[in-house]
Amino acid sequence: MDIRQLRYFIAIVEEGSISAAAKRLHLSQPPLSQQLKAMEEELDSTLVERSRKHIKLTQAGEALYKYALQMDQLMEEAKREVQEVESGVKGRLTIGVNTLSVAELPEILHSLREQYPKVTYTIQQNESAHLCKLVKDRIIELAIIRLPLELDDFSVLHLYTEPFYVITSNKEKRFNDDVLLKDIQDVPLLLPSTQGLGVHYLILEAFSRFHLHPKIIGECSDISLLMDLVSSDFCASIVPETLVNRYKESAVYAYKISSMMDMAAPVGLVWLKNHRLSNTARKFIRLYKSKVLYS
Repeated sequence: MDIRQLRYFIAIVEEGSISAAAKRLHLSQPPLSQQLKAMEEELDSTLVERSRKHIKLTQAGEALYKYALQMDQLMEEAKREVQEVESGVKGRLTIGVNTLSVAELPEILHSLREQYPKVTYTIQQNESAHLCKLVKDRIIELAIIRLPLELDDFSVLHLYTEPFYVITSNKEKRFNDDVLLKDIQDVPLLLPSTQGLGVHYLILEAFSRFHLHPKIIGECSDISLLMDLVSSDFCASIVPETLVNRYKESAVYAYKISSMMDMAAPVGLVWLKNHRLSNTARKFIRLYKSKVLYS
């Protein structure tokens, strides 16, 4: 049996006769009678007791009718859900966010949820290189990452370029408001992120470009702990502006690295090239553009 036959059977039961059901279904009576007979043969059961004008369900017919209604309802629900997912009204947004996160993301997600309340979310936080791997493996569709990275396999939407700040304990003001990398090469630095990845690499590359040798005492991937260590005067650190804004209440001084040529972090939204994005992902990208890039 298929769903078409079950819908024929529902119509026969609800109309009370094969002729009335045929009219409802815009069929001639003989093919409908043949479909009913084929169902009875397949099930090896008599489904209806026939009379000249009306039919009466047998116990087997009553059992089939109950399940036919359920299956018809499930098919309709499946069709509606598929259409909602395809349109982006319903679906799942799978997105990765760099460890040092994006300030605008909560606002964008709030707007998306207001417009599409049936959408659900999978949000993963990790280093940019690992997020790119997750996109490649199709575990997530989108990722907000820090550049530069090898991105031949990805489509990239440049979001903004973010300045960096030196942060120190507020127990003593060590610099003017703006500093150069050469001004801080002798300051004990605990770098955010993990060695060899993301922001850590970008910071080391910037010092290397100017032939400077910073006094790096280690790295810390726990940002809250990093801020506590800086505020306790254990160390200084270099962090992107997003982090400074997020931890405004911390007991630290923040000094902007004055030249963007010294150090700046491009931030981009990436997805797999030559791969069809879900409508939910496309709606997120459009919303991001309208709320942030074009506002």
